[in-house]
Parts: sequence; structure tokens; C-alpha cells
Amino acid sequence: MLRAGPAPAEAVGGGVPAQFNTFVGRDGDLERVRALLGERRLVTLTGPGGVGKTRLAVEAAGREQDEVRFVDLAASADGAAVPQALINALGLREAGLVPSLSGPLDPVERLIAGLAERRVLLVLDNCEHVVAEVAALTRRLLAACRDLRILVTSRERLGITGETLHPVPPLPLDGGGHPAARLFADRAAAVRPGFLVGDANADAVARICRALDGLPLAIELAAARLRSLTLEEVEARLDDRFRLLSRGDRSAAPRHRTLRSVVGWSWDLLSRPEQALAARLTVFSGGASLHAAARVCGPSEGEAVELLADLVDKSLVEAGGGRYRMLETVHAYCAERLADDGEREQVRAAHAAYFLELAQAAEPCLRGPDQLEWLARLDAERGNFHAALHWAAAADPTLGLRLLAALSWQGQLRGLPGERTAVAAGLLVTIGDEPPAGLEEEYTLCVAHAAAADNAHDQLLRDRLERLADQPLRYPFLRVLRFMMNGPRVDEETPADPWSRAFTSMESGVKSLFGGDRDTAEPALRAALAGFREIGDRWGVLTILKQLAGLADETESTALMAEAIDLAGRLGAVEDLTRLLVRNADRLTDAGRLLPAQAEYERAVDFARRTGTPETQAGALRGLADLARLRGELPAARDLYDRALRGCGRASMGAALTRYRILFGLGRVAEAERDADQARSCYRQALAIARAYGDLPSTAASAEALAAVDARGR
Repeated sequence: MLRAGPAPAEAVGGGVPAQFNTFVGRDGDLERVRALLGERRLVTLTGPGGVGKTRLAVEAAGREQDEVRFVDLAASADGAAVPQALINALGLREAGLVPSLSGPLDPVERLIAGLAERRVLLVLDNCEHVVAEVAALTRRLLAACRDLRILVTSRERLGITGETLHPVPPLPLDGGGHPAARLFADRAAAVRPGFLVGDANADAVARICRALDGLPLAIELAAARLRSLTLEEVEARLDDRFRLLSRGDRSAAPRHRTLRSVVGWSWDLLSRPEQALAARLTVFSGGASLHAAARVCGPSEGEAVELLADLVDKSLVEAGGGRYRMLETVHAYCAERLADDGEREQVRAAHAAYFLELAQAAEPCLRGPDQLEWLARLDAERGNFHAALHWAAAADPTLGLRLLAALSWQGQLRGLPGERTAVAAGLLVTIGDEPPAGLEEEYTLCVAHAAAADNAHDQLLRDRLERLADQPLRYPFLRVLRFMMNGPRVDEETPADPWSRAFTSMESGVKSLFGGDRDTAEPALRAALAGFREIGDRWGVLTILKQLAGLADETESTALMAEAIDLAGRLGAVEDLTRLLVRNADRLTDAGRLLPAQAEYERAVDFARRTGTPETQAGALRGLADLARLRGELPAARDLYDRALRGCGRASMGAALTRYRILFGLGRVAEAERDADQARSCYRQALAIARAYGDLPSTAASAEALAAVDARGR
């Protein structure tokens, strides 16, 4: 039996984010929230911006024993993006690496499939601007997933049944040893080592904390100023600032005025180059590397190092893992300054151009030995690619087409097409029915993204793929798409580049397999495997290993499957790992090794729950049903087949072939129960599926089973 090992590393993490400083002053709140999470399934932390809701949620979630997934909704432009944000955080892939046409699937149904029977705490952060959509989604998920708990942070409650509120208050203000003063002292010591609150300065610290209404973010910003100012100067400048701003908008909540005032005060103390960089950094989503910040925001890399260090010292920017990011409140204030300067569109254009250049540089590297390194680099910039695509779709559709195309193969490898379908559909509306000159391939890839969510684009995609069939391609992914949509074909001319030659051999082998010609298929597949190994493309190697394992003898098949499972784990391909485990269990079943097959199917079911795709779960359940049938446990087999059948109802190749095996199994159950009419019906449906996809071995098997039932009936 092959061991799947631990779950593969996921492409994009959704765990609790790392924190860069100590947690001060919220011990009582932390105990209360943890107690609520032990008793209730929906807990909402409410309070004004800067009061510390997110940090409290992170600390509470970090002490949980169950799996935790953190979803920051601050960047969600509208409520329609909320389900996709959860899909990303849960690591639910939308497509496997091995070619198979999955078709569109409702994102909420994917979430339910991915969360069912899974003990998870979801942390939904910054929900106030999408509160209605979060409320509706939360209600549906909690009703469908009994082991799910949700912790929300929002400036207002969701307002649904079962919600428990925990208002997060400002930090207590009185005395030098109280939480507000302790937070000030902790953050001040970080920029002025040795700083302590004692008899000489306790009153001044208390006055500063009181002026800031005990808001943690405001206190941290003020304490950071002790790097260059004395305590007395900090207090005096706060007084001046607040007296000035008190003549402004008195309709705003006092704490909102306080927080805005202290961010504005910090802004005014920046040098002009620091202000310019802080404002321009707001075009980034998910943070920026040093190189990206320098290229997009203007200063040289050497100047950017110094300016970013100053912004970090002043608590306007956080640094960690080679990236720089802003807290949401600071980000919002600085973004307003960028708009005031009239630079927003210019910097957004520079941002999109930089990430187009990065995506284009990465695209060919994703088919070679540096595949994993480039995937990790692109993973780190996922938020930035998302932001650049959305800006380009509205402001520069041609750039948008190019960027979407350059990211297409990364999207396939990482299972991300769903988060780009809306952009693709918008680009098609803007551009119209014909591609811009020279961008035929980019336009076709845009159609492919739109088709991932809307079957209405399927025929257009098939037509456009055929138009490109006889010309050299700049984007080899188009060959994969043609294979997925229109089936395998063999080009008359041998392609010039090694990757396309290997893929052509793969197509030839698969076409022979569909035609029942194993003798021709095997050498073609082995040539493809050699080609992909030489290139260093793990995707190609994994794809071929799966096919060859079904043709090899027992010893070689075991080795091929072991390598394929290892590759799927390293690529973070949970859906493919599930399919491979099912394939391996099928092999064990065919060899009569039912006990190890059972363990492998059960492991596949466990992994399938993580994908959120019903088809992979259906395949694993079908395997368990086969074993129950072989053991003579007919009611259990029928129940498992029925459960599996409910998960593969979509019009796709992968779903159809799984449906074929389920119907064939149900036919065997009906035969064992001496129900000839039911058996006939199942075999006829299976035969129709096999014929539709030109699968000659399956066609022959189902036709033979049907004929046998008819013969016994006569």
C-alpha cells in the first residue's frame, strides 16, 4: 500500500497570520472570547477601527486546537467576492493538475463540500463593508457544516440568529500599571531601549493615553514617535493637533476622530519623500517586496531601503519575511493622500505594468526545473495580481488581456481560475467579439477563464482553440485547453520546442488509449515521460505517470504511483493526490488486495474533503462502494454509490467518467439483487457515457454487461 504522507503544502496559506510584537493589555478579553468559542458557533467582535479587534481575534484563534483559517475581507471590493476569498483561504483547488474538464461549480457549494465533516474555525476579519453578504453566507455555512465555527470582526454585528457579540472596548486608562500605559511602555521600549513608566513620567503617559481614548493603534503610533521626540514633545504635539481638528467634523464618532487625528499627526511628521512612498505603497495588495516598492513607487532601491526603514520605525509600515505591509487604517488614510495628490492612476498603471512584467518572466519558468520556486514567488504576489487585473480591466483592457494570459498556467497549476472569471467576463464585454490585433492567443485564454464560470462560453472557446490549432503558440497552455475541451489529437508536424514535443507524445498516447490500442499508447507515453523529465516539468511528469501506472506490471506500477503521489504533494495538488490515491486503490482492488485498498480509499475520502470538489469525493466514495459490493454488503454498496452519484452531476469529462463507474457498479448490485430491469437501465446509461467520450474499453465492458443481462432474461 502506498502512503500519502502528510497533507501537501497548500498553494496559498489561510492560517493565523504571524504577529510582529507582543500582545499587551487584553488578557480578560482573550479569556472571554476563548470561552465563547468553546460554547458558541458564531462569535462577533465589534468595535471602532483601531480598537484591536483583529489582534484579539488572531490571539484567540492562535490558541485553538482545531484547524484555523483566517480570511481578511478588507480588500474584497464587493460582497460577491466573499465566497471566493474563503475558497482561497481554505486552499480549495478549482482544478487538478492532470487535464480534465471540470466545468463551473457554485462557490458556496464548493465551500460546503470543503467544510462538511471538517472541524474548522473560520476567522472572518474586517467584515463591515460586506456585512450583508457575510451574514447570508455565514448562515448558510453554519446550517450545512455542523463542525464549523466562525469568529467575525466587524464594526457592526451581522444580525443573524445564533450570533454572540463581544464588544471590544478601548484599553483601560487609569494609572501607570494599567493596560493602556503598559502598551505604550512596551511599544516605546521597542524604539527607545530602556524606556520605563515610573513616577517621573506616569502622569504624562496617562495623559497621552487618555487623549488617544485608549485606542491601541493610536497608542502604538504615538509611542513610536519616541524614537525622535521626547515624551513631553509627543504630548504637546498631540494637544496641538487635537485642538486644531476639534473644529472639524463634529458629527464623527469621537474615537474615529481620535484615530484619524493621530494617523494624520503621524503623517504630518513625515518628510516629503516618506509621505510620497507611504501614499504610493497603498496601490499594493498583500504587501510589497523591496524591489517592487522601488520599481512602482519611484525611489531607487537604495533610497527605498532607507525610507521603508523610517516608515517601519514610525509604525506606519510593518516588515516581515522580506515584505512590507500597512495596517488597514493607515492604508486607508495614506490612500486618500495619494488621491489628493492626483497620482493614483499613474501609480496604479506602474503597479500593473510591473506585475505584467513579473508574470511574463515567470510564465515559461513554470514548465521547467524552477517551477516550484516561481510558483512560490507568484503565490506571494497573489493579492497584487488580483489588484492589477481589476485595475487593468477598467483602465487598460489590452494590458489586462496580457496579464490574464501570462497568469493562465499559474492559475491552472494552482487551481485558481474562479477568482479571475469576473475580470475575464468584463474584458470580453469591453473588447467585443474579436481580439485586438496580435492578441488572438490572449483573447482565447480570456474566453477560457470566462468559460470556467459560464458554460455559455464553451462553444466560443472550442471554436477559438481550433482557429489556433495549426499555428505556433506563444502560450503552450492553449494546447492543454484544446486537449481538455476538444479531446486528444496528433499534429502532423513535430513541434520545435521540447515541451510541445513531449505534450504531443502524451496526446498521441492518450488517443491510442481511448482507442483501446495499448501497444501503441505505451511507447508514446514513455517518450512523453522522458521529454518532461528532461525539461524538469513536474506537471508533465505527474500527468504521464498516472497514465503509465495503468499499463505497467505490478512492481513498476507501484513505483510509478509512489512517484506521482510524491509529486502531487510537492505541487500542493490535493485534488490530484486524491485521484491518485483512488487510482492506486483501484489497482489494489483489481489485484484482490481489499484491505489495503480500503485504507487507501478512506485516505482519499479524507483528502477529498479538503478539495471542496464533489467529483473527487465521488470518486473516493465510488471506490468504497466497490469494496462493499465485492464483500457482498449490497445495501451499504448501494448507499455509497448513491452518495457518490450526487457528487458528479456536472457536464464534464471527469464527472462523466466517474458517473460511468458508479452506474456500472449499481448495475452489478442490481444483478446481485436479481433486478434485471434496474441492471439494464444502469448499463445502458453507462454505455451512453462511454460512447459519448469515445472510450472503447468502457464501451465494450458496458455493452458486454448489458448483453449478459439480456441473455439471462431470455
